[in-house]
Amino acid sequence: MSGEPTFAAQLMQRCPALSLRGESDDDRAFMADLYASTRETELAHVPWDAATKRAFLHEQHALQHAHYRANYVGAEFLVIQVQAQSVGRIYLYRKDGGREVRLMDIALLPERRGQGMGSALIEALLQIAGANGWEITLHVEPNNPAMRLYDRLGFRLIENRGVYLFLGWNGATPVDAA
Repeated sequence: MSGEPTFAAQLMQRCPALSLRGESDDDRAFMADLYASTRETELAHVPWDAATKRAFLHEQHALQHAHYRANYVGAEFLVIQVQAQSVGRIYLYRKDGGREVRLMDIALLPERRGQGMGSALIEALLQIAGANGWEITLHVEPNNPAMRLYDRLGFRLIENRGVYLFLGWNGATPVDAA
Protein backbone atom coordinates (compact mmCIF):
# COMPACT_ATOMS: atom_id res chain seq x y z
CA MET A 1 0.00 0.00 0.00
CA SER A 2 2.99 2.30 0.00
CA GLY A 3 2.32 5.45 -1.97
CA GLU A 4 -1.45 4.88 -1.84
CA PRO A 5 -3.67 6.97 0.40
CA THR A 6 -4.56 5.22 3.64
CA PHE A 7 -8.02 3.79 4.12
CA ALA A 8 -8.53 6.43 6.80
CA ALA A 9 -7.84 9.28 4.36
CA GLN A 10 -10.04 7.77 1.64
CA LEU A 11 -12.92 7.03 4.03
CA MET A 12 -12.83 10.50 5.59
CA GLN A 13 -12.97 12.04 2.12
CA ARG A 14 -16.21 10.12 1.49
CA CYS A 15 -17.61 10.53 5.04
CA PRO A 16 -16.78 14.13 5.99
CA ALA A 17 -18.95 14.10 9.15
CA LEU A 18 -16.61 11.48 10.65
CA SER A 19 -12.95 11.53 11.42
CA LEU A 20 -10.68 8.53 11.71
CA ARG A 21 -7.37 8.29 13.51
CA GLY A 22 -5.00 5.52 14.36
CA GLU A 23 -5.66 3.68 17.60
CA SER A 24 -3.11 4.33 20.35
CA ASP A 25 -2.35 2.93 23.80
CA ASP A 26 -4.40 5.82 25.22
CA ASP A 27 -7.48 4.24 23.61
CA ARG A 28 -7.19 0.89 25.39
CA ALA A 29 -9.87 1.52 28.04
CA PHE A 30 -12.30 2.95 25.47
CA MET A 31 -11.69 0.03 23.11
CA ALA A 32 -12.17 -2.54 25.88
CA ASP A 33 -15.47 -0.91 26.90
CA LEU A 34 -16.57 -0.70 23.25
CA TYR A 35 -15.78 -4.39 22.77
CA ALA A 36 -17.71 -5.23 25.95
CA SER A 37 -20.73 -3.31 24.66
CA THR A 38 -20.84 -5.54 21.59
CA ARG A 39 -21.03 -8.67 23.75
CA GLU A 40 -23.46 -7.57 26.50
CA THR A 41 -26.47 -9.35 24.99
CA GLU A 42 -24.46 -12.54 24.63
CA LEU A 43 -23.66 -12.53 28.36
CA ALA A 44 -27.06 -11.31 29.56
CA HIS A 45 -28.05 -14.80 30.76
CA VAL A 46 -24.72 -15.67 32.34
CA PRO A 47 -25.19 -15.66 36.14
CA TRP A 48 -22.16 -13.45 36.88
CA ASP A 49 -22.24 -10.06 38.55
CA ALA A 50 -21.49 -6.96 36.46
CA ALA A 51 -17.87 -6.70 37.67
CA THR A 52 -17.11 -10.32 36.72
CA LYS A 53 -18.67 -9.85 33.27
CA ARG A 54 -16.70 -6.67 32.74
CA ALA A 55 -13.42 -8.33 33.77
CA PHE A 56 -14.12 -11.30 31.48
CA LEU A 57 -14.93 -9.06 28.51
CA HIS A 58 -11.88 -6.88 29.08
CA GLU A 59 -9.73 -10.02 29.11
CA GLN A 60 -11.39 -11.18 25.88
CA HIS A 61 -10.67 -7.79 24.35
CA ALA A 62 -7.00 -8.04 25.34
CA LEU A 63 -6.78 -11.46 23.67
CA GLN A 64 -8.48 -10.15 20.52
CA HIS A 65 -6.18 -7.12 20.49
CA ALA A 66 -3.08 -9.34 20.72
CA HIS A 67 -4.41 -11.68 18.01
CA TYR A 68 -5.13 -8.84 15.59
CA ARG A 69 -1.73 -7.23 16.12
CA ALA A 70 0.10 -10.54 15.63
CA ASN A 71 -1.86 -11.75 12.61
CA TYR A 72 -2.69 -8.55 10.72
CA VAL A 73 0.62 -6.70 10.55
CA GLY A 74 0.14 -3.51 8.57
CA ALA A 75 -3.62 -3.22 9.25
CA GLU A 76 -5.22 0.13 9.93
CA PHE A 77 -6.67 0.08 13.45
CA LEU A 78 -8.84 3.19 13.39
CA VAL A 79 -10.87 5.07 15.99
CA ILE A 80 -14.09 6.56 14.62
CA GLN A 81 -14.74 10.06 15.95
CA VAL A 82 -17.53 12.60 15.71
CA GLN A 83 -16.59 16.13 16.74
CA ALA A 84 -13.43 14.79 18.45
CA GLN A 85 -15.45 12.28 20.52
CA SER A 86 -14.54 8.61 20.10
CA VAL A 87 -17.64 6.68 19.06
CA GLY A 88 -16.32 3.45 17.56
CA ARG A 89 -13.67 1.55 15.68
CA ILE A 90 -13.02 0.16 12.22
CA TYR A 91 -10.16 -2.22 11.49
CA LEU A 92 -9.06 -2.80 7.89
CA TYR A 93 -6.37 -5.00 6.39
CA ARG A 94 -5.02 -5.36 2.85
CA LYS A 95 -2.31 -7.97 2.71
CA ASP A 96 0.74 -7.15 0.61
CA GLY A 97 -1.13 -4.90 -1.79
CA GLY A 98 -3.42 -7.76 -2.86
CA ARG A 99 -6.99 -7.62 -4.13
CA GLU A 100 -8.62 -8.65 -0.84
CA VAL A 101 -9.45 -6.13 1.86
CA ARG A 102 -10.52 -7.63 5.17
CA LEU A 103 -13.05 -5.66 7.18
CA MET A 104 -11.73 -7.09 10.43
CA ASP A 105 -14.10 -5.22 12.70
CA ILE A 106 -16.48 -2.32 12.87
CA ALA A 107 -18.21 -1.36 16.11
CA LEU A 108 -19.98 1.68 17.46
CA LEU A 109 -21.05 2.68 20.95
CA PRO A 110 -24.62 1.52 21.67
CA GLU A 111 -25.97 5.08 21.63
CA ARG A 112 -24.38 5.66 18.19
CA ARG A 113 -25.72 2.52 16.51
CA GLY A 114 -28.53 2.83 13.99
CA GLN A 115 -27.61 6.38 12.96
CA GLY A 116 -26.06 5.45 9.61
CA MET A 117 -22.40 5.91 10.51
CA GLY A 118 -21.46 2.27 10.10
CA SER A 119 -23.43 2.00 6.87
CA ALA A 120 -21.76 5.14 5.51
CA LEU A 121 -18.27 3.82 6.29
CA ILE A 122 -18.96 0.40 4.76
CA GLU A 123 -20.56 1.92 1.67
CA ALA A 124 -17.54 4.22 1.28
CA LEU A 125 -15.24 1.21 1.66
CA LEU A 126 -17.18 -0.60 -1.08
CA GLN A 127 -16.82 2.43 -3.35
CA ILE A 128 -13.06 2.42 -2.78
CA ALA A 129 -12.88 -1.33 -3.37
CA GLY A 130 -15.04 -1.16 -6.47
CA ALA A 131 -12.90 1.60 -7.99
CA ASN A 132 -9.78 -0.53 -7.43
CA GLY A 133 -11.16 -3.96 -8.33
CA TRP A 134 -10.78 -5.25 -4.76
CA GLU A 135 -12.88 -7.78 -2.89
CA ILE A 136 -14.06 -7.08 0.66
CA THR A 137 -14.25 -10.00 3.09
CA LEU A 138 -15.39 -10.23 6.69
CA HIS A 139 -16.45 -12.64 9.41
CA VAL A 140 -19.81 -12.15 11.14
CA GLU A 141 -21.93 -14.12 13.57
CA PRO A 142 -25.16 -15.32 11.91
CA ASN A 143 -27.38 -13.54 14.46
CA ASN A 144 -25.59 -10.18 14.19
CA PRO A 145 -28.07 -7.41 13.24
CA ALA A 146 -25.48 -6.18 10.70
CA MET A 147 -26.32 -9.22 8.55
CA ARG A 148 -29.26 -7.27 7.08
CA LEU A 149 -26.89 -4.47 6.04
CA TYR A 150 -24.33 -6.86 4.56
CA ASP A 151 -27.07 -8.62 2.60
CA ARG A 152 -28.48 -5.31 1.33
CA LEU A 153 -25.00 -4.21 0.21
CA GLY A 154 -24.42 -7.39 -1.77
CA PHE A 155 -22.18 -9.43 0.51
CA ARG A 156 -22.52 -13.14 -0.17
CA LEU A 157 -21.65 -16.24 1.82
CA ILE A 158 -18.24 -17.65 0.95
CA GLU A 159 -18.09 -20.22 3.74
CA ASN A 160 -19.95 -21.17 6.91
CA ARG A 161 -17.19 -21.42 9.52
CA GLY A 162 -19.37 -22.58 12.40
CA VAL A 163 -19.57 -19.70 14.85
CA TYR A 164 -18.89 -17.22 12.02
CA LEU A 165 -20.01 -16.75 8.46
CA PHE A 166 -17.26 -15.70 6.06
CA LEU A 167 -18.78 -13.17 3.64
CA GLY A 168 -17.42 -11.50 0.55
CA TRP A 169 -18.26 -8.60 -1.73
CA ASN A 170 -16.68 -8.36 -5.16
CA GLY A 171 -18.42 -5.41 -6.75
CA ALA A 172 -21.15 -7.45 -8.46
CA THR A 173 -23.77 -5.34 -6.66
CA PRO A 174 -23.13 -1.63 -7.33
CA VAL A 175 -23.04 0.74 -4.40
CA ASP A 176 -24.56 4.18 -4.94
CA ALA A 177 -22.10 7.05 -4.75
CA ALA A 178 -22.25 9.02 -1.52
